[in-house]
Amino acid sequence: MIVERAYAHLSSYDEDTWPWSVPCVRQLLSEGLRFTAPVTFLVGENGSGKSTLVEALAEGFGLDSYGGSHDWRYASPRRKSALGEQMKFDAASRGRRMLTNWSARKGFFLRAETALDALGREGFSPDSVSHGEGFLAAFRGKFLHTGLYVLDEPEAALSFSSCLELIGHLDRLAKEGGQVICATHSPLLTALPGADIVEVGEHGMRRVEWRELGIVDHWRRYLADPRAYLRHIVEP
Repeated sequence: MIVERAYAHLSSYDEDTWPWSVPCVRQLLSEGLRFTAPVTFLVGENGSGKSTLVEALAEGFGLDSYGGSHDWRYASPRRKSALGEQMKFDAASRGRRMLTNWSARKGFFLRAETALDALGREGFSPDSVSHGEGFLAAFRGKFLHTGLYVLDEPEAALSFSSCLELIGHLDRLAKEGGQVICATHSPLLTALPGADIVEVGEHGMRRVEWRELGIVDHWRRYLADPRAYLRHIVEP
């Protein structure tokens, strides 16, 4: 692994002001977030703070919040987020040189909403292929070296079979010494053997097993009987 722990310290902050109002952010400030496996999934409902966390983690490592590889620095004029400016890391033995030497850092930040522009800057010509194929081209062409790879809902553009391909890329990266931090809603991705799953929500952050995830339970129930869900949503 590259990073063993992420943390941020503030002498004071307003708990009623975003992002300090988000429970998982407050827990990060008080306890930090320890990484115990090469692949970590952050799972939670919309608004739970998982994207806020992964963006700050990417920024703390020196990746542009707009997305792209470490070789591209700040294509967007926006400043780092308030949390990203405070983010610090404890390095694993493999990551010490990366964290102390800017030129030695390797990594990539992929976020769904800016991916097409970021992939264009990386030379993948996303306009000539589908959204999902553009994502897969990045996985095949950029997820190659030991480094820190941060992903924000990469499944958004991927089919079932493409998600399975992504799992293969993440598994290879982990076995070759890379580290992945991924925010996701996908029960497919989170089933990767050996991955650590952190559930974020009103409780803050807690580690869970795949079979305990709410998204896994809901998908099982929905696929078994869609009408049990849809009768509360679709008008007769």
